[in-house]
Amino acid sequence: MSDAQSTGLSRRTLLQAAGATAAAYSLIGATAGTARADDTAASADKLVVFPIPSGVPTNSSFSVKARTAGGNWQTVPVYRARAKQIDANTGSGPVFNSSVATFDFTGTVEVAVTSAKGAIGSAKIRPLSYGTRFTVDGDTVSFTLTEPRNLSIEIDGEIFNNLQLHANPIETHVPDPDDPDVIYFGPGLHKTTDNVVKVPSGKTLYLAGGAVLTSRVEFVNVENARLIGRGVLYNSPSGVLLQYAKNIEIDGILVLNPSSGYSVTVGQSKQVTIRNLHSYSHGQWGDGIDVFSSEDVLIEGVWMRNSDDCIAIYAHRWDYYGDCRNITVRNSTLWADVAHPINVGTHGNTDKPETIENLVFSNIDILDHREPQMDYQGCIALNPGDSNLLSNVRAQDIRVEDFRWGQLINMRVMYNKSYNTSVGRGIDGVFIRNMTYTGTHANPSIMVGYDADHAIKNVTFQNLVINGKMIGNGMKKPGWYKFTDIMPAYANEHVITPRFLNANEATSTDQPAITSPDKATGTKNQIFNYLITASALPTSFAAEGLPKGLGIDTATGLISGTMRDNVGSFTTTVSATNSAGTATQTVAFTVEPA
Repeated sequence: MSDAQSTGLSRRTLLQAAGATAAAYSLIGATAGTARADDTAASADKLVVFPIPSGVPTNSSFSVKARTAGGNWQTVPVYRARAKQIDANTGSGPVFNSSVATFDFTGTVEVAVTSAKGAIGSAKIRPLSYGTRFTVDGDTVSFTLTEPRNLSIEIDGEIFNNLQLHANPIETHVPDPDDPDVIYFGPGLHKTTDNVVKVPSGKTLYLAGGAVLTSRVEFVNVENARLIGRGVLYNSPSGVLLQYAKNIEIDGILVLNPSSGYSVTVGQSKQVTIRNLHSYSHGQWGDGIDVFSSEDVLIEGVWMRNSDDCIAIYAHRWDYYGDCRNITVRNSTLWADVAHPINVGTHGNTDKPETIENLVFSNIDILDHREPQMDYQGCIALNPGDSNLLSNVRAQDIRVEDFRWGQLINMRVMYNKSYNTSVGRGIDGVFIRNMTYTGTHANPSIMVGYDADHAIKNVTFQNLVINGKMIGNGMKKPGWYKFTDIMPAYANEHVITPRFLNANEATSTDQPAITSPDKATGTKNQIFNYLITASALPTSFAAEGLPKGLGIDTATGLISGTMRDNVGSFTTTVSATNSAGTATQTVAFTVEPA
């Protein structure tokens, strides 16, 4: 028997405990018809397991069981997921079977994962930042969970024939199946004649645990609508299509093996929250979540394993037009079997140039990145093309594990003739703070401006740590070396004076100035996102006097939640702080009727 040890609370656990996770798991949904939220309140420990309907592929590489502390073991069914790898010699894409299991719980749950291969030589549970303690006994890995987790259990180094486990919180506020505003799919396999379910304004599409739907879900020209539950979109064409929409919430769904397209497309929409989504794809251009020309989007608590970009943020493409701004991705895990975990900027409007601005990536684990083509490498790729200007990007508390093939950072003002009709206008303002990479497989990073008129400006790294070594002021290095030599990275002459700061160094000698609007409007009982933005690289944010139902993530400046207060206007004071001082601004939040 062996024991994998952890030492205290991980940084990720501490960050989530600080407040972001409370929002990530304030779920609105149901427990699949097998247990309602009010039934769970009396018990500290609760476990809900959902069946897999007949006709949906399962995988036999692992058997999984779980129990509450001292309770009876319950079998946890295992879905068959599919994952892709590119053969760099032929360009072909062999596809592999993988395993996915889910359950809901509160309190403490014990989990036992048994490998069909027999005796286990070695085991690993990722993300490593969780420091999950486990034991191995013969053919079984055992561990205990006390809070929701998305995990990969890997036996003898297998990353395709692994088990992905989604241990979700118990759902609350179960919708009534007879509610006229609810489109309810109970446990079982569901198909529609045209492979589409259109969600109208004011309606909730609910997929109960054990429900598997093979149709695309569409939110088109609608508002105040939701897709929630613990069900599965399986083999659906293009997963979820969300376009020209407002006040849309997606929560708790598993998107498994889309037959084509992206898992979720967000096009020219406002006020969108995607929470606790789990996505697996294996097709060509099998992106996870792609956001086009949209505003005030929150993506949180997601697990993405995709055969192309996990998260992509663009301006114009197809029939989507306009700037893209105020996009927050936090508390999530990304695994790109092909292309980028994070990709920003490729698509835009050469004829009417657009701006992509105010992007936040916070508290993220990147488990893998594998891309043979140099043009598409980068765990974080900031690549504006098509006359896009990319401005005010913040990436913080990013943990990158030893990915297979690619680069840590790819920051280029780009003219990729396969996708662009013009060069990007430039990159102005990137703050990468508390980023770590541990591994040996990274190619040198790239930071390249196109020319003097299409340059990269105002890039700051703070507490960049690679294999335990901080890259910044105060480090030991030959005086004639650049920080990029130690990173290592290539930066051309059109990257204007990038800065590398140590963990405690002042980010600016100037006090911040708030740049976000002093007015914002939300809809009663609907999701709402407002991102505080400021100059001079603030390191924390605050807000006082928020309407009921809203809270602030002090690390990112995101005010989010559901508008619960009465219709009317509310005066809030928001602030941004760095070592030089604090800036404040009064913001008038208005709650409108639905």
